[in-house]
Amino acid sequence: MYVCICKGITDRQIKEAVYDGSTSVKALRRQLGVSSQCGRCAEQTKEIINETLGAGMITAATSGLFYSAS
Repeated sequence: MYVCICKGITDRQIKEAVYDGSTSVKALRRQLGVSSQCGRCAEQTKEIINETLGAGMITAATSGLFYSAS
């Protein structure tokens, strides 16, 4: 799905950039150009970042990268 119509940026591109370490709208603006024109996509971009980071934490936790403190 297109998130930034001005620059033609999709949710898939944003997710890939988040997986590569761009975890803020500012970083994504530098890398992809998202939210650099009209700015209407900024809120949706934040939601995608949060969802992607949340999914990554769940994946990391279930894959044994995190250990119990007990």
